Amino acid sequence: MKVAILGYGTVGSGVFDVLTENRDIIAKRVGFPLDVKYVLDLREFPGKPVEKYLTHDFRQIIEDPEIEIIVEVMGGIHPSYEYAKEALESGRSVCTSNKELVAKHGAELVGIAKDHSVNFLFEASVGGGIPVIRQLIRSITADEVEEVCGILNGTTNYMMTLMRETGATFEEALTDAQDKGFAERNPAADIEGHDACRKIAILTSLAYAKQVDYEDIYTEGIVSISDIDVAYAKAMKRGIKLLGRSYLKDGTVYAMVAPCMVRKKNPLYPVNGVYNAIMIRGNMLGDVVCYGMGAGKLPTASAVVSDVIDAAKHRHVNIPILWEKEKLVLGAKDDMDGKFFVRVAFADADKARALFPIAKEISILECEGREFAFVTEVMSEKAFSDAAEKIAVINRIRYEI
Repeated sequence: MKVAILGYGTVGSGVFDVLTENRDIIAKRVGFPLDVKYVLDLREFPGKPVEKYLTHDFRQIIEDPEIEIIVEVMGGIHPSYEYAKEALESGRSVCTSNKELVAKHGAELVGIAKDHSVNFLFEASVGGGIPVIRQLIRSITADEVEEVCGILNGTTNYMMTLMRETGATFEEALTDAQDKGFAERNPAADIEGHDACRKIAILTSLAYAKQVDYEDIYTEGIVSISDIDVAYAKAMKRGIKLLGRSYLKDGTVYAMVAPCMVRKKNPLYPVNGVYNAIMIRGNMLGDVVCYGMGAGKLPTASAVVSDVIDAAKHRHVNIPILWEKEKLVLGAKDDMDGKFFVRVAFADADKARALFPIAKEISILECEGREFAFVTEVMSEKAFSDAAEKIAVINRIRYEI
């Protein structure tokens, strides 16, 4: 079976390496060889092994009847969407790691694949090499999903880990992540939470079989988290994690991306560095946690190639994925309940006590006499916002119940 790869960046080159270097292993698992015939890229790679496979023209790929599987690893929406759609409509399976494409057009492309008895597979779009998509669409199928919650971005998790372990400031942690290649020169998608938002949108869509638009999910990043916040969390024996979370309550699905102070017994607490972990809670099964490298060339490429193998094994047979184009209307953020860790100026302590239902007060040495910090009782997002408008809040972080 012949395969074409669209894009020869970090993930694309990894897919090429896995398919060529592990060719014999893959052939045994599929039952026949999978051979790369084309690699689409605008650049030249003189002297590289990929050179003889290069094409600059998508038409050459789509018009070649030998190509049965197309791997889309270019990123972005355009022309990825147009290429993936045309490939599926022409009877080719498409495997992708493109979270933007999947979050925006996943339901449509899954439907097109079904109509043409091929497959649109996207394991690597969430969690890199972690097989969480398979858990949702094939393993946890007898349960009603009550909650999906995860550390979905390795950059921010690395930064939070570094701040906790070394006392680094946010700016120092970001610079370190960039120097090590864990963060882009423009890190906005990671530190502002957009990357995690797209991933929780995909997981929520699969958990509840309807389209969840990532634009509808309230999203905060970690840009407001300081070394002082981390010091408070350590004093309370908690860790700050950027979580993507969705859950079902009284027939309504709620979703959010935001930093949270998680307790030690939470299975996500010990997940450090660039690792990701996703917890899925079923009403019968209970909690399942998927853990591993959430990004990186080879872990992500491995997940893409596992989809290629699946597509090859299911030649002309569609693997059912429940994801309808009907939009899932999420519950309002104002109606979500939780606890909040709050910092205000010390002079506002009495006012804070009058405004908020306080569960406990917190103090750390470096802020004694300068700040008043506390954890609220459970309250709605709206009730918190209404109270916070009447006082100068230095920062607030959601606090695991």
